[in-house]
Amino acid sequence: MGMPFTPKGYGGKRRDPDQIKRDGWHEQGVLAVSVDDHRLTWPERELVRQLGEKLYGAVPSAREVRNG
Repeated sequence: MGMPFTPKGYGGKRRDPDQIKRDGWHEQGVLAVSVDDHRLTWPERELVRQLGEKLYGAVPSAREVRNG
């Protein structure tokens, strides 16, 4: 017969990642942006990279991750 209800987090329609980011910005003022987002110009991507490094530190290089 199955369950009479769907537990939270199961079923329904999933939001795409851009919608989640958009909702986060509109509802909480949180910005999630990839430094590789093709919609940004080079200066905008560089600003995102610099902000990320200032707040969270540099991204380890691929070699550091492999050896680390």
